[in-house]
Amino acid sequence: MTVTLTQLGLYAFALFVLFLTPGPVWVALIARAVSGGFHAAWPLALGVVVGDVLWPLLAIFGVSYLVSVYADFLTVLRYVGAVVFVIMGAALIRHANVSLATNNRLTKPGMLAGFLAGVLVILGNPKAVLFYMGILPGFFDLSQITWIDIAAICTLSMIVPLIGNLILAASIDRARKFLASPEAVRRTNIIAGILLIIVGIVIAFSAI
Repeated sequence: MTVTLTQLGLYAFALFVLFLTPGPVWVALIARAVSGGFHAAWPLALGVVVGDVLWPLLAIFGVSYLVSVYADFLTVLRYVGAVVFVIMGAALIRHANVSLATNNRLTKPGMLAGFLAGVLVILGNPKAVLFYMGILPGFFDLSQITWIDIAAICTLSMIVPLIGNLILAASIDRARKFLASPEAVRRTNIIAGILLIIVGIVIAFSAI
């Protein structure tokens, strides 16, 4: 195993911050939980897991190939990831007052419908694509990565968002009141934005 516990810890923290950032998965999860409760929401959370495992695998193998062709690509990508994190954080702070809205197209009843909705949401989620394909390589040296490392990274990529999504679904009544408060949404966006910027700065300095 070549990755360190510190690297995994920072990566897990970034995943947690990513979960806290309102986006398509939040909208889909809340829409189903509001319409059908936890029973309707947990299949969607499992569907999201598919993308949370697929995206890091594609990032790892795709970037590893590019590194074999262009040796300095990893260094460049690390700085790009740091900048992207800072931009995402700044955008959240700038649009801190933007609230979430439910999407009726995601509330179709049935476990299979919920699971497929989760898969489609995560595969088409620009936030997830940006994180896994553009930012994940900034946490690890993909030129030295092993299968054990890949398993650890994919496990974290799956477990951290899944736990967060299930907790959100289970506490949807409280979440509905929370999301109805513009001030609460604003505070959450600002805090998440600041955390994203901090993670970006840490990545940038670790690349020096």
